[in-house]
Amino acid sequence: MPDNVLAFMIALGMALVLTPGVIAFARRTGALDKPDARKVHARPIPRIGGIGIYAAFMVSILVQLSFIELTPEFMMSLIGLAIGGSIIVALGIIDDYCDLPAKIKLLGQIFAAVVLVVGFDVRIDFITDPLGDFIYLELFAIPATIFWIVGLTNTVNLIDGLDGLAAGVSSIAAVTIFLVAMEEGIPFVAMVTAALAGSAIGFLYYNFNPARIFMGDTGSMFLGFMLAGISVVGAVKSAATIALIVPILALGLPILDTTFAIVRRARNHRPIFKPDKGHLHHRLLAHGFTQKQAVLLMYVVSGLFGLCALALTAVSMQAALLIIAIVAAAVFIGARKLGILQMDVSQQK
Repeated sequence: MPDNVLAFMIALGMALVLTPGVIAFARRTGALDKPDARKVHARPIPRIGGIGIYAAFMVSILVQLSFIELTPEFMMSLIGLAIGGSIIVALGIIDDYCDLPAKIKLLGQIFAAVVLVVGFDVRIDFITDPLGDFIYLELFAIPATIFWIVGLTNTVNLIDGLDGLAAGVSSIAAVTIFLVAMEEGIPFVAMVTAALAGSAIGFLYYNFNPARIFMGDTGSMFLGFMLAGISVVGAVKSAATIALIVPILALGLPILDTTFAIVRRARNHRPIFKPDKGHLHHRLLAHGFTQKQAVLLMYVVSGLFGLCALALTAVSMQAALLIIAIVAAAVFIGARKLGILQMDVSQQK
């Protein structure tokens, strides 16, 4: 635990120290997020805050490596995460300055995932079915893992629509995976998620409403990529967890928001990659919530998802299936109430 506390505190402190410099750099270089019909802020805001998150995380990990030893397998995984995450950050910086087409970003995300999965052998080899039996993916292991990593990278990216939303939800997910890793006895995953949570929470100080800086694609893609990669390396590959359900629940809010967006756009014959104002946070604002209220409510929902994920590691399979069924029912009812699957034509970009 002391190592994890240190990893968290170093990342937290570095994010608090580095982010003001990132704000100044963004203003000087024109990395500003300008208001438009789909966005909720009214003035240009610096948008490369992910650089501060990335730098804080890397410093924390490097300090930890100076006095702890990792097994060769975990060291290779860490190097893979660092290289893949660096590729994602480079892609995000380019996008934050140049607004890359969605397909180009997707190709960059796939490349980063391939580096991690193929280059460093970080992949999902098996999942467990409801009866507890192992299902080995074999030839599908690599494409399934790439799909998982790219998918989660985009879920965090898509939920980054309100001040502090993506940073807070990612922090909650990181803490959830940290606690599962501690329970399962996977210290490497605990250390890395502690550092990731610290860097995101430190950045949140400047990103909560009214935000002084946005993380941009640089930060949201980095957080999504790291959470996806870390979950593959550790807890989700433990026989004691229910396959991929723990990280899916830990990131339940952005995953569901992305899923609803895909279904909504498909039902309304719109391109999947074309943005709209039908995301959960847009619907909450349309129902009269303020930005702070909407974000805090989504924090609570994310926290409840996290508690469900923790509960799944400590209960029987029958109880776990009951929890999942209750969560699914609640999500369906909430989605219908908010009209998330409907397309408001007046709000289209």
